[in-house]
Amino acid sequence: MTKLKVIFFGTPDIGVKSLDYLYNSEKIDVVAVVTQPDKPAGRGKHLKPSPIKVYALEKNLPLYQPKSIRKEPDIIEALKKYEPDFFVTFAFGQILSQEVLDIPKYETINLHASLLPKYRGANPIQRCIINGDTETGICTMITELGLDCGDICMQSKIAIPDDMTCEDLWLKISEDSPELLEKTLIGLYEKTIQPCPQCKDGVCMADKLKKEETLIDWNKSAKDIHNLVRGVYHSPSAYFVHNEKIIKVLTTKVENDTISGNIGEIIKTDKNGVIIQTGDGLIRLIKVKPEGKGEMFARDWANGLRA
Repeated sequence: MTKLKVIFFGTPDIGVKSLDYLYNSEKIDVVAVVTQPDKPAGRGKHLKPSPIKVYALEKNLPLYQPKSIRKEPDIIEALKKYEPDFFVTFAFGQILSQEVLDIPKYETINLHASLLPKYRGANPIQRCIINGDTETGICTMITELGLDCGDICMQSKIAIPDDMTCEDLWLKISEDSPELLEKTLIGLYEKTIQPCPQCKDGVCMADKLKKEETLIDWNKSAKDIHNLVRGVYHSPSAYFVHNEKIIKVLTTKVENDTISGNIGEIIKTDKNGVIIQTGDGLIRLIKVKPEGKGEMFARDWANGLRA
């Protein structure tokens, strides 16, 4: 078959392996890349390119960085000149207009990090862990103007063990997505895939997380708190306030000990961490990051309180 001409839209590192896989595919020709503009980062707020831009520059791929692609006719016209067969979007971060969606000869394909129609929206990776799900997945879909509502092309399930963090799931999705994207593009072209409308049952949203949602409520169960901690691990981290200082919680474990105390109280400190009473059960804090300090074992933080 003739190589399919693809323009890849993406921004964070979760899409780099997919871009690389398609770039090296014998059946795909990545003719251009679209990513977000460079953004300030770090203490110095120096402009930093996206991981997708870094890859595109390394491979000398034509690169476009619209502030809002819907409002930039020059870029839209430039993309039309490539006469692409498909657009592929993966965590691009901008909403495409119908004018943009109409450019490819066939379709615009989006890789979404959930098993749609569950977790439509911005934060499916974090939300499924926070909610205590034991399974999620990825799917390819036909992009439409609505939010993650297009027909499903292919999907692949991913198990969520009770110690998996959002960072672990991010990496797993990054690894599992490339082949699914290639199969989808070829299947649509060869008409071996028939996209299916999303079922109307089970629709739920994965709205962008708010900071107040990451504040630990000790009245909740130990399991719910553990799920929150791993669901927002380093992104941005669950936290509580102690002696007017923010304490970020990085690693926890639900305990089966029979000791008990007041909700939110430190029940016990040992070499393995700090045990706190919750509204239902005990939770062990293993690693924390106190305000103004680096990551440390929770036992060292607790011992420092007594010093």
